[in-house]
Amino acid sequence: MSRNPFHLVEFSPWPLTASVGALFLTSGLAGWVHGYGPFTMVLGLILIAFTMVQWWRDVIREATFQGYHTMQVSKGLRWGMILFITSEVCFFFAFFWAFFHSSLAPSTELGSCWPPLGINVLNPFEVPLLNTGVLLSSGVTVTWAHHALMEGDLKGGFQGLLATVALGAYFTFLQAGEYYEASFTIADGAYGSTFFVATGFHGLHVLIGTTFLLVCLVRVWFQHFSTGHHFGFEAAAWYWHFVDVVWLFLYLSIYWWGS
Repeated sequence: MSRNPFHLVEFSPWPLTASVGALFLTSGLAGWVHGYGPFTMVLGLILIAFTMVQWWRDVIREATFQGYHTMQVSKGLRWGMILFITSEVCFFFAFFWAFFHSSLAPSTELGSCWPPLGINVLNPFEVPLLNTGVLLSSGVTVTWAHHALMEGDLKGGFQGLLATVALGAYFTFLQAGEYYEASFTIADGAYGSTFFVATGFHGLHVLIGTTFLLVCLVRVWFQHFSTGHHFGFEAAAWYWHFVDVVWLFLYLSIYWWGS
């Protein structure tokens, strides 16, 4: 049988375990909100974390040690990542639509004004502005890491990735403090729901992107990347730049204009 440029993956249990973990996570979260305890949600988180470790291990082995990621396979992976980020754009578009639907023509229930009466909004020139600087800086450091890897400078790539992961973790720390000190909650009408859902899902994407980059940091340490074979990092960098751009829209619309 002649060798073809495509990679036909072996049978894997990880799609099934990921689906079961997602089911436990979502149903467990809903149950926790309604007072049934966090056990099912925690079980889902553990199962998803286990699946991530095992599935990524398999993909790294296929790409780095078995040579299955040919140019044709890499092209398919690139298109897959592009389509995934496109779906994420649509995902956040829905949140911006909800925000502007409520803010551009506020109803009488909201006091016919925006922000609604009784809402003490966050100062956009304090923590939100600092977080903007943090994320923009992380975009610079991840680009530094990318160019270092393209030039074969593993030390520079490691340093750039380490700085990016640290900035991502710092962003999450600042946002958690912002949520803790906010005078309104997700239950405070249209403003609270749109604010916390939009910024909260962005914060979740920052956590996911930081995890991607942390895995790439470990792979750089073990010298898995070469000058022409590092799409795992490129995909994480694309995702991180997307997260940066979404934050700029969030800051300008919800934090600055919306206040």
